[in-house]
Amino acid sequence: MLKPNSVWVTDITYIPCRGGRLYLASVMDLCTREIVGWRLENHMETSLISGALQDAYEAKQPEKGLLHHSDRGSQYTS
Repeated sequence: MLKPNSVWVTDITYIPCRGGRLYLASVMDLCTREIVGWRLENHMETSLISGALQDAYEAKQPEKGLLHHSDRGSQYTS
């Protein structure tokens, strides 16, 4: 049985704006479907991802054994 804060999934999307694009990185708890961390920036660099994950970790303080799943894009593998 899946429990809260045992599996988090992450992804990036972009939001078209008048001044260009904004990039949204989000971390979702797979059990509760709650967005537990996110960041919005005008770039799609590694700091966007690590910031969203850090916010989630600080907010939820998961126990040891958390599974973090993402795609294999360059931001996640760097």
